[in-house]
Amino acid sequence: MELLDKFNIKTNNMHIYDTAFSHSSYCNEHDLKEDYQRLEFLGDKVLDLIMSDYLYNETDYEEGKMTKIRSMYVCENALYEYALLLNFPKYVKVGKGEEASGGRYRKATLADMFESFLGAVYLDQGYKKARQIVYEIVIPFIKEKPETFFMDYKSELQEMVQTTKKSVSYEVIKEEGPSHDRTFTVNVLVGGIILATGVAKSKKEAEQQAAKHALDKQAKVS
Repeated sequence: MELLDKFNIKTNNMHIYDTAFSHSSYCNEHDLKEDYQRLEFLGDKVLDLIMSDYLYNETDYEEGKMTKIRSMYVCENALYEYALLLNFPKYVKVGKGEEASGGRYRKATLADMFESFLGAVYLDQGYKKARQIVYEIVIPFIKEKPETFFMDYKSELQEMVQTTKKSVSYEVIKEEGPSHDRTFTVNVLVGGIILATGVAKSKKEAEQQAAKHALDKQAKVS
């Protein structure tokens, strides 16, 4: 796998990397027990730790600014860009129906698989190698433009309402479509009141869309 060669990864466990790129539609067609999602869960936390480690040790930003920057660079749009940079569509394994509908290039899938790949690297090679990958792929973006790469609407909304001491929460109100091609509808509530709704192909993106619509509404009011 060229991706492993790029990072000088020598492994005796190719199965874990195959799993990291196996979509549920592919697993269903080939009667495989595990897709990428458990590794994505792990990789999400690994990425958070590496990013937090970097921001704490390499910058003098206050806590709020570190949180904001971390959110920008681990959001779905950011993860998608990292996946494209590494040519992930080349490695993704999807079922025939998902392939026909363009699933190999689906933003939510590629974003999640960046995290599943990190999870696989962490289990196979350890924290140091996972950290090397993040420092090579993600950190240069932060150094170039630390606060302008990807807008994290959820963090911006949270920042806007925190002075009012009201809570921000997100509620999935609808899930539609087959398991490999879901559409999520999410409400954002501020102080228990529905402020806006977002619709997207992943929960994370639907939440971002809901927060964006809420911010747009507030901008029009003010």
